[in-house]
Amino acid sequence: MFWHKHAEMLKTSDTLLLFCLVGAGNALYKQWIPDTNYENKTNWDKGTIPCGNDIVHFTAQGEVSVFVETMHAVQEMRLPVDGEFILNSGAGFYVLAGKDPGCGAGVKTKFKDSESLQWFNPLLWQAAVTVDDLQRGNFLFSVHEESVPCRYDDVVFKASSSFRVDTSSSQPSIPVKSVSVLGKMFDSISEFTLYLHSRSGQLQFHGSSDVTVGNSGCEDPSGCDCGNSINHQRICASVTCPSLSCKKPLLPSGHCCEVCGAIITIRYGPGFNLQTYRQRIQHLFLILPQYKSLQLGLSKVFKPQRLLGIVPFSSSAEIQVVILDEEKGTQSEALARDIVKDARSHGSSLGIAGAEFQASSGGGSGSSAGTVVGAVFGVLILVAVIAVVVVLIRKGVVRMPSMPSLPSLSNLNGHSDIGELGGSLDHGFDNPMFDKPNMLPDVPGLYGTGTTNSIALTRTGVHFVNPVYDEKETDFSS
Repeated sequence: MFWHKHAEMLKTSDTLLLFCLVGAGNALYKQWIPDTNYENKTNWDKGTIPCGNDIVHFTAQGEVSVFVETMHAVQEMRLPVDGEFILNSGAGFYVLAGKDPGCGAGVKTKFKDSESLQWFNPLLWQAAVTVDDLQRGNFLFSVHEESVPCRYDDVVFKASSSFRVDTSSSQPSIPVKSVSVLGKMFDSISEFTLYLHSRSGQLQFHGSSDVTVGNSGCEDPSGCDCGNSINHQRICASVTCPSLSCKKPLLPSGHCCEVCGAIITIRYGPGFNLQTYRQRIQHLFLILPQYKSLQLGLSKVFKPQRLLGIVPFSSSAEIQVVILDEEKGTQSEALARDIVKDARSHGSSLGIAGAEFQASSGGGSGSSAGTVVGAVFGVLILVAVIAVVVVLIRKGVVRMPSMPSLPSLSNLNGHSDIGELGGSLDHGFDNPMFDKPNMLPDVPGLYGTGTTNSIALTRTGVHFVNPVYDEKETDFSS
């Protein structure tokens, strides 16, 4: 592999990205923060941009695409086996014949490795409603899952910039609406695939998953599911949760860490518009001085509905409003109360059916009522199921299994000759020698007179008289 020098002529260094904003009300713009720009001092191990007396070093086995905006003097440059320079108009390098008087003694400075920068790291993205907001730095707060580009979002890599991002994930592809690179927006699958197979595309995007464009935007005014829950563990692997001091930390849906603040749950109707409501909160509340230090994010979530609070049977869509408070949650509780009050007062015009909140300071509204309603609903369902089973049994559709009969108490305690199963009692087996005297052999004189009467049947049982002894001397009846 060889080091490639690409001179791409950009019309202007501050090229603006032009997007069609019509119909993009619920899609956000997610901008990648890191870059591989030569003029970014954070990309160098010495923390400064190399000057004329410095030796510039790139890792030999590294792969990198470096954007160069202006002309630079160097003492020496050691290039990797595979990489490229993307040169802005008038940019380049030259070697001084002597020393650079404004550079000092000169050092060996190394370009930092960018191999470990992950697409699913939520800390490496910024979100905004419009491109102008990206340019002005008006960024939105989002839960961790939605900090990473959702399938309906437009992905932006800065115009005068290059980068390298690892797109590895558990899925074969990462769908988004569009991707903008070097000021050019790609929303066509074939066109973006062609770019990914170019030399620049291979150096900028690497990993096991392919980024795909052309996904339709969110057409639901109430918002759409982000679609990143399948990568929740991968997203949270890059997040370190801070220690909290609030009374009751809360865990928002789609977030990796518990937070101090408040969570508002909004039940909405057909007339609700997520983007309109986001703007309302911004203009009514977040501009107030007491709330300027708070962070607020809105998202559509699906929460499971549970029978008797235990068995899940369906899910319902809700709007989750997360408020982060740097303190112990007191300010966020005040803001949550104001938002809930506004939602209840103007809900009919906003398409809001109800709103409740929980606060890490211990306050809240409506949670107990919701629990009671859920429990009553579960009991009604259980009673209905039992009634249906009874009707089916009576109609013969469902039959109960028969149970074996048990002996009655009278049969156990009585002296009847009727057994447990209706037959005669079993007294054992018949012994022809003793049970029936007429079955004895009739041998005259063998036992003397009356031997046939030597077998007696008494109340205590059956016995015989031994002829050796005189029966008059033996009292069997005593």
